[in-house]
Amino acid sequence: MSLTVHATTEYGTLHRVAMRYAGDLTPDVDSPDIHPVLARQKTTSRWAPYTPAKVREQQHALITVLRERGTDVVLLADASGCTTQHYPRDIGFVIDNVLFAARLNSTHRLPETTALNDPATAIPTPAMLSTGTIEGGDVMLHDRCVLVGLSEETSRDGITALQTALGEHHIDREVVPVQFATGGIVHLDDHFNIVAPGTALIHRSVFPAQQISWFASRFDLIDVTDEEALAVQVNVLPIAPGLIVATDGNDRITAELTARGIEVIHVDYSEVTRIPGSLRCTTLPLLRT
Repeated sequence: MSLTVHATTEYGTLHRVAMRYAGDLTPDVDSPDIHPVLARQKTTSRWAPYTPAKVREQQHALITVLRERGTDVVLLADASGCTTQHYPRDIGFVIDNVLFAARLNSTHRLPETTALNDPATAIPTPAMLSTGTIEGGDVMLHDRCVLVGLSEETSRDGITALQTALGEHHIDREVVPVQFATGGIVHLDDHFNIVAPGTALIHRSVFPAQQISWFASRFDLIDVTDEEALAVQVNVLPIAPGLIVATDGNDRITAELTARGIEVIHVDYSEVTRIPGSLRCTTLPLLRT
């Protein structure tokens, strides 16, 4: 029997989540022959070598926190040859009652997606998109729409394909593209993140004025500095209304959240964030209510 999938917000109570431990293969971030997309991303994000065993240790600490709070953690099988397999947020996303498979921009990451068809996990067969690229780190649920960042990894064709697929699955949501003011953006959730009803973190300097105005008319915005964004501190993980998991060291942001009545649990994710991903990236929510 397949597991139930459901999500209508980014901050509902997290009952089930998919995660995958880091593998032993790491990206060569200092190679002179890096892909042009990665070269552009290195202008907006920090990329440094990491120790896989330490990443797995920090992931295990997060898993412990989630399980203690009643979240079922589904562990995905190893994706051989993939250097960023511990970021399953990118391989799919749940909208209402449908799990969609992402269309990854990087061909070397394609083996990561096979986990969504692994019968051992009982994850339901994902719906497929017809064209373009779109990754889960760019996708956020808000009211009756789906925000999708036009990052380096997501294309306009992918956004169009998602809108078509929503119609095919009778999901009444508008897909709203989110614009950036600069190239080299890895994913939307490194710079904007909905953390509670009507509340979001924002790294303003990467968005054009019109996009900021759109956000400001809908959210109480908590500003994040350039340095905090480089430390991937936007990428927190809401696990219930008014309850967030954040990384150690984001004391200023925590104070802003606490002032709004939001409880913050801290974990050490310093090794994970040596490349531009954090708590949200290492988790793929399957069931939120």
